[in-house]
Amino acid sequence: MRALLWTVGVVAGVLILLGLLLEAVRWLIIIGAVAVVVLLVLAFVRGRRVAEREGAPRR
Repeated sequence: MRALLWTVGVVAGVLILLGLLLEAVRWLIIIGAVAVVVLLVLAFVRGRRVAEREGAPRR
């Protein structure tokens, strides 16, 4: 009986940790996607500033 309780406890602990890990991975993916969007916007804005400063002709 004691072995069964230990087995159930270990399996429950693994499932809880797996759920927390998957939740953390989901949030990391969301944060990474937001960071990529911000990076692209900043790169575009800085690129336009450099182009305007150097007097590059507009299309």
